[in-house]
Amino acid sequence: MKTFTRLLGFLRPYRAGVWVSFALAAAAMLFTVAIPTLTGRAVDRVDAGDKPDLQLLALAIVGAAVLRLALTVARRLIAGRVSLGIEVDLRERLYAHLQSLELGFFDRQQTGQLMSRATVDLQAVRFFLGYGLIFIAQSALTIVFAAAAMLYLEPGLAAVALIPVPFVVMIAARFGRRSRPALQEVQQRIGELTAEAEENISGVRVVKAFAREERQRRRFDRSVSRVFEQSMISTRLRAFYTPYIGFLPQLGLAAILLLGGRRVIDGQMTIGEFTTFYGLLLMLLGPMRTLGVSLGMAQRATASGARVFELLDRTPLIVNQPDAAPLPAGQGRVELEDVTLQYEGAAEPALRGVSMDVAAGTTVALVGGTGSGKTSLAQLIPRLYDPTSGRVLVDGADVRDVDLVSLRRSVAVVSDDPFLFSASVHENIAYAREDATREEVIDAATRAQAHDFIERLPEGYDTRVGERGLTLSGGQRQRIAIARALLADPRILILDDATASVDASTESRIKVALRAAMAGRTTFIIAHRLSTIALADEIVVLEAGELIARGTHDELLEISDLYREIVEKGLPDTVFLTRKPVEREVAGF
Repeated sequence: MKTFTRLLGFLRPYRAGVWVSFALAAAAMLFTVAIPTLTGRAVDRVDAGDKPDLQLLALAIVGAAVLRLALTVARRLIAGRVSLGIEVDLRERLYAHLQSLELGFFDRQQTGQLMSRATVDLQAVRFFLGYGLIFIAQSALTIVFAAAAMLYLEPGLAAVALIPVPFVVMIAARFGRRSRPALQEVQQRIGELTAEAEENISGVRVVKAFAREERQRRRFDRSVSRVFEQSMISTRLRAFYTPYIGFLPQLGLAAILLLGGRRVIDGQMTIGEFTTFYGLLLMLLGPMRTLGVSLGMAQRATASGARVFELLDRTPLIVNQPDAAPLPAGQGRVELEDVTLQYEGAAEPALRGVSMDVAAGTTVALVGGTGSGKTSLAQLIPRLYDPTSGRVLVDGADVRDVDLVSLRRSVAVVSDDPFLFSASVHENIAYAREDATREEVIDAATRAQAHDFIERLPEGYDTRVGERGLTLSGGQRQRIAIARALLADPRILILDDATASVDASTESRIKVALRAAMAGRTTFIIAHRLSTIALADEIVVLEAGELIARGTHDELLEISDLYREIVEKGLPDTVFLTRKPVEREVAGF
């Protein structure tokens, strides 16, 4: 009930339209009730041979039908406007909330599940609030108006005809209670199916490369089967209850035919009055038969609403403090004070008591084995995650106390698997600064050694790249991502193995650009190549989340056994891989 009440809250901005829809529905029902009444009188006029009155009654029936048509069309137009407005509001609110959630939330979520809630579940909620609710109200009004007219016309017969109504209501209520959990489980299974489909499409290159189409088809078939099996539970409930809801009113109809027919035969009731009464009773049958469908629609919307509210109720963990100030002016000094970081659900901390002070304009290389905490450390600086304990400071300010937008606009990140949007090359580079001119974009691309290959594309900077930039090579995507970071002109630059996907020739050209880009900026380099580490002023060695050594290349060769081992092995990528709890580049950096 709480979920249903919250769903009704989305109608608040459209309450005027809702009330107008109800009023139009009520007026349409009045004319609907008038039609069988006029029909009964027309039958009596036929029996009496009164042609003038018959013509007037026929015109009145046509008029009532036309007015009902006009009112119904107007109601549907207004209801449609309300429905689409609710859908827009729900989508915007859900998307805005998802954008506000911290990166750790997405680490634990399937993209397909989120997409299912943003599409399938929102559609169910929208359809019910925009159409279903008014449909239920219209059915209720039909029952009330028709029952009132029947009681006015023949109270005794009306009492007999309405006997099944309480039983219909009880059965419908029981159906609603039993169907809601079943429908909620159906929505969950549909979300899993959507996640499976999204994963298969995103990973189609891997699937084809290993000829695993049949395996993926079997997995998808299993997901489809789970949706089918769960849907059958809901279908069996509907198949059992809905016929009963439709059957009980027929008993009342049979009773009226028997009792009302006898009254006509005995002269206690005219054939026209019986026709009117019978027409009103037929009006009741439709809403009573569809009561189960209407309640099913409400239960599906409630089940979907619960899944939507589960997301909306998720409190963002990384937000601005009420008095958050912009990041103070500075050159990018970074301090970590006894920082420990443990991801939600992880058995061990990713970082343990790390303390370091990086002077402004310094280039620091982070090296270590798999799971040593290199990427985790770098992700604390733009506050993609908050430390479990300790503090991270940028230019003397705790990152938890400064405005997130000002902080993240001062930090640019280039990952080893850069994300490109399905847009033009210009738009992807200018994502860092929407007001950037074409000249500024070209300058950034030139410094990132990307201009030459961009010019060779079919439409140059206006060439649209495929989804995730898959129409470009890995090295090309990497250079566009570097250009995007250079265009942001940050005070802190984080290069997470940013030259991993380029060849030696391209790498050498990029390093020339990076040296210029890093001048005057604090730069963190996570690298697997000794040639890249050579760009650093100092090197930090991490192991199992702990900072075990720090110094220049020559100093570390003297004091660190692990660093000597790394150098001797030449930083082979097969041994020293960066831990990636999040394998996506953060939008806007």
